Amino acid sequence: MDQIEIKDLEVYAYHGVFAEEKEKGQPFYVTAVLHTDLHPAGVSDDLTLSTHYGEVALTIKSAMESQSFDLIEAAAEHCTREILLQYPLVRSVDLKVSKPQAPIPVPFGDVSVTIHRGWQLAFLGLGSNMGDSKRILEGSVGALAEDPWIRVQKVSDWIITKPYGGVEQDDFLNGAAKIETLYAPEELLEKLHQIEADYGRERTIHWGPRTLDMDILLFEDLVMDTEDLTIPHRDMCNRDFVLRPMAQIAPYKRHPGNGRTMEELLRQL
Repeated sequence: MDQIEIKDLEVYAYHGVFAEEKEKGQPFYVTAVLHTDLHPAGVSDDLTLSTHYGEVALTIKSAMESQSFDLIEAAAEHCTREILLQYPLVRSVDLKVSKPQAPIPVPFGDVSVTIHRGWQLAFLGLGSNMGDSKRILEGSVGALAEDPWIRVQKVSDWIITKPYGGVEQDDFLNGAAKIETLYAPEELLEKLHQIEADYGRERTIHWGPRTLDMDILLFEDLVMDTEDLTIPHRDMCNRDFVLRPMAQIAPYKRHPGNGRTMEELLRQL
């Protein structure tokens, strides 16, 4: 994407592990590269179609000065989140925080951290077969939308499906949602578990009845497999109740493992 760069913005702040750093403070220098689309502003000469870099500079200054962190890594995270939350045209940020007066006992020129953060695309599967399932599913989408680190972009129709996995139980109401998020995958999973718990989800019977089930189906084009999280969702290609809503809201989204679109996977199933 196009870029707006703010280079070596000087701020005086109180970040550091040592008490003297928090008491006396020291200068820090911040460089921010904002990734955005500048074409609309360029052809129209209209500031409202761009991101005001003077305001961004003040946001960075405020974020660096408003609270004290032990680590410049934490200060950098705080700055990038503030930029991404306050300026909707910015898709991602490269941010460098330099600490030229860091307490290092040998001569050095500078010490810094650089991070890249941005809005990331994810697809969620949602299901319920206990209680007022329609109300629960719509409430769960509302809970996602209330979180400033999540933007709900599209939600499928709710469809009635047969249970999966061999446990005798009532039919499910299922759907899928397309979101953008600032959460890392593990953080997003924690958020989904929190919403499930708020609706009384109990994990007692594998593939059993549940008030609310929320799964990360896809996260950008990430392929990962840990003890707690597998992306793409391990069994999504075999599940009609996943592929039907996915084919409705993202028919041409490709599965990063096999390269097939959601529409193709549904036809194949």
